[in-house]
Amino acid sequence: MAAAGLRLLGVVWIFATLMPLGAAAAAAAGGHAAVAAVDGRRAVAATGEDFVCATLDWWPPDKCDYGTCAWGRAGLLNLDLSNKVFLNAIRAFSPLKLRLGGSLQDKVVYGTADLGRPCTPFVKNASQMLGFTQGCLPLRRWDELNAFFQKSGAKVVFGLNALNGRVPLPDGSMGGPWDYTNAASLIRYTAYKGYQIHGWELGNELSGSGVGTRIGAGQYAADVIALRRIVDDIYRSNPSKPLVLAPGGFFEPGWFTELIVKTTPNLLNVITHHIYNLGPGRDTHLIEKILDPSVLDGMISTFSNLQGILKSTGTSTVAWVGEAGGAYNSGHHLVTDAFVFSFWFLDQLGMSAKYDTKSYCRQSLIGGNYGLLNTTTFQPNPDYYSALLWHRLMGTKVLATTFTGTNKIRAYAHCARDSESLYC
Repeated sequence: MAAAGLRLLGVVWIFATLMPLGAAAAAAAGGHAAVAAVDGRRAVAATGEDFVCATLDWWPPDKCDYGTCAWGRAGLLNLDLSNKVFLNAIRAFSPLKLRLGGSLQDKVVYGTADLGRPCTPFVKNASQMLGFTQGCLPLRRWDELNAFFQKSGAKVVFGLNALNGRVPLPDGSMGGPWDYTNAASLIRYTAYKGYQIHGWELGNELSGSGVGTRIGAGQYAADVIALRRIVDDIYRSNPSKPLVLAPGGFFEPGWFTELIVKTTPNLLNVITHHIYNLGPGRDTHLIEKILDPSVLDGMISTFSNLQGILKSTGTSTVAWVGEAGGAYNSGHHLVTDAFVFSFWFLDQLGMSAKYDTKSYCRQSLIGGNYGLLNTTTFQPNPDYYSALLWHRLMGTKVLATTFTGTNKIRAYAHCARDSESLYC
């Protein structure tokens, strides 16, 4: 069976993710009617206009997991921006939202005048956090990237280094205020050049327990407020002021609640969280997990809890999934870059939208074993078409949908994109 989109009454699209193993046939054989019901009278949630998003990462070619180096020249510092297949893959979305960031984000400095030292690339070093030294984004490369983004029509969210200026604490966390000097210089340069940035995101996976290290929620809130001031000041005469996003980490209710409360009502536009709920890429049971309804349902609590926090605090902040690769450490070849992964991916899109998630960023557009595009050839993998189909068919209004008969068929309905129905 496959993932399918069916048009209903000309105004509603319903996506049904059908697990293999003859689930529908088994239900019928057992004498149970399989019934899908859609309540089209009102929307129960709403996504953003550009709900489907993808990421570009910083990993250099010598990033390897379990003896396999799956990134090639897909990192932001060495990606081939002249490849026409790559350009057209982005253009097809008109527009595609791109989140630039990832694990090495908080080790990137920017080659602006204030840097005061040579702008050098990442170097592999096993003794360093995440296995690499600090790297640098040269301004000429930033210029090249922005010229490409303009040509492709992409909407760009850039992840800033949130570790600058921190001091290590005895408990393994990082303390002290964020030194935003270098980041502010990059933002100022970007605005001066007229580059259109949809949002500036602070930090990557430093929330809660963190990955590699962590920062307390109170300090993080203060740093978000500092970023808000910088953006407001630099873009004060610009009618299209970029969004401020944070923290780009894994959801932990207490930590996220404190950040939201201390930036309420409107200092933080978007709260971003990451999803790798299938475990490590080397797991030999990934396919079973992808096709297990109970594993898929494990994410409901995260979406529901975050939605509840946002509603209860009275904030204007909205939720995005800022990075989601399913299986961490670069995924698994012939699983997370194969057709079977669409069962996980489409279910994630439907489930997150149901809980009012405004954008969902797939890790990655290219790179690793979970890219929408093949790292070597730039040709689309199966999930590229899943993402494009969703983007073109599913509107922003999410409708209440139920399916009875088997838990191996999962249905989600939206008003069709550009629908002119009375209800949609």
